[in-house]
Amino acid sequence: MAASLTFDSVTKRYDTTEALAGIDLTIEAGSFVALVGASGSGKSTLLKTINRLVEPTTGRVLLDDEDVTTRDATAMRRQMGYVFQRIGLFPHMRVGENIAIGPRLVGDNLSRERIGELLELVDLDPAMASRLPEELSGGQQQRVGVARALAGDPDLLLMDEPFGALDPVTRDALGTRVRDLHDRLELTTLMVTHDMAEALILADRVLVMDAGKIVADETPQALASGGGGEVAQGLVAVPRHQAERLKELER
Repeated sequence: MAASLTFDSVTKRYDTTEALAGIDLTIEAGSFVALVGASGSGKSTLLKTINRLVEPTTGRVLLDDEDVTTRDATAMRRQMGYVFQRIGLFPHMRVGENIAIGPRLVGDNLSRERIGELLELVDLDPAMASRLPEELSGGQQQRVGVARALAGDPDLLLMDEPFGALDPVTRDALGTRVRDLHDRLELTTLMVTHDMAEALILADRVLVMDAGKIVADETPQALASGGGGEVAQGLVAVPRHQAERLKELER
């Protein structure tokens, strides 16, 4: 069952820097939400308050109406899948071992069949379970990272720039696959990305951050139609300009 999230006046300060400036936000179960903004806008910090990699200075983060700080961190993270840009596969472990590491840490051992199912979910051959990460391409490694995130049957999928290091073709294919898995597995998904085109194509809801605040909360359709304000439209202008340049080349 997909999870809901609530941010209740969440702030985060580092000395004199305010990374999060009083975030009030509700994310409904089953949503696919993209967090976009310039570097340093606070989007990754906000994401990490959910799985307690970052502790808010003030305020609360509620997962299914329960404060995340009152829950056992290990058990709670089991309910979440986490995918990040640097992939983070253990180089000395085979692919199957990497996928199974999360459940193993809480006493569950995944069967060979289950590992094969997870690889198939991300369009990889189950035979890859016996390979080392260095034998895989970057795109294949990131697919393994997604399979690992799904190994604990999470309700919530958190992704921090998950496709940023991939080539455009692989990035598009894996993004489409993740969106399909979101729908198929009935997840709640939060994706941090600096790519507004990616956010508009994959998400149901786009949150634009600037200086630790959410300055726009819109559907992709509203943003594409000019909504969301100046900061949001500054980000939308990039893919729009690229599309116009491509049209000019076709003339």
